Amino acid sequence: MEWYQLTDEAQLANILELSKQQPVLIYKHSTRCSLSMMIKEHLEEEWDVNSETVLVYYLDIIANKPLSNRVAYDFHVPHQSPQILLIQNGECTYHTSHLAIKADKIKQQAAI
Repeated sequence: MEWYQLTDEAQLANILELSKQQPVLIYKHSTRCSLSMMIKEHLEEEWDVNSETVLVYYLDIIANKPLSNRVAYDFHVPHQSPQILLIQNGECTYHTSHLAIKADKIKQQAAI
């Protein structure tokens, strides 16, 4: 799984534009949470999609709390951690959190 770090609000505008060409996934991760680490590891094991099909961004919510809040606000999704947001055509088309995060479900929602 090829992760791109999401660390700056300016990247959100880029993500919106990129999502018009291909799906973009944002993974909101707490580095202080063992469940978040477990979900991330499972996602990495199950993910078999290359970055030409879906771009995957990693957001460390501890190091980037204001940015995490901005993602929740911009995409009208209540904050959770761990959490994934699937961005397509400039909108969050799917989001889920905790144990509901599954690679197969994400791929189904992204139609890949």
